[in-house]
Amino acid sequence: MAKMQIAPSILSADFSIMGEEVKRIDKAGADLIHVDVMDGIFVPNLTFGAKMVKDIRHCTNKPLDVHLMIMNPRKYFADYAKAGADYITFHIEAEPNAVDALKDIKALGVKCGIAISPDTEIATIEEVIHLCDLVLVMSVYPGFGGQSFIGSVLPKVERLARLKKENNYKYIIEIDGGINSETVHKAKAAGVEVSVAGNAVFAPKDTAAAISDLQV
Repeated sequence: MAKMQIAPSILSADFSIMGEEVKRIDKAGADLIHVDVMDGIFVPNLTFGAKMVKDIRHCTNKPLDVHLMIMNPRKYFADYAKAGADYITFHIEAEPNAVDALKDIKALGVKCGIAISPDTEIATIEEVIHLCDLVLVMSVYPGFGGQSFIGSVLPKVERLARLKKENNYKYIIEIDGGINSETVHKAKAAGVEVSVAGNAVFAPKDTAAAISDLQV
């Protein structure tokens, strides 16, 4: 089985030295760089926009995994694609017209993803996952870093893994929220291929060791 890929979330970085933080996690072995975009409406927090993606694009060659936790995400796809995103993921709860939204992202030459919050069932997206390059299962409620892992979402991951195998789908299964050296093993056992990690990567002094410990 392939090693777990780790996508450090820059939400947990020091914003005052973001460029250096991105270079640090790149050098330390991050597989992707996860960018949590929040609008203060879809979620009760406000982070950053397309300019942040554009600026950190100069700091790394690793794929930029842009996670839009915003209302009306289709309005902004082109901005993030132009800024240098490699993946653009939106929430089904914010954009129910998933087919057109996924096609919009693909038309921009960017890989497309769809995300579900902890209370959203796989059935909500099952008819469109064949169009996805990535499916993101939230293992915390979107909006803030540092929350505890919600283990009850793992059957959704298992369902996605079964559907992928049975239908030869190509999407990557990603999880976001509460990932650490303990929960990452549970995530991998369920079928997760990419884990987003915030505090577990940025809090330790030895960033390379922290990432390596998660690449199980």
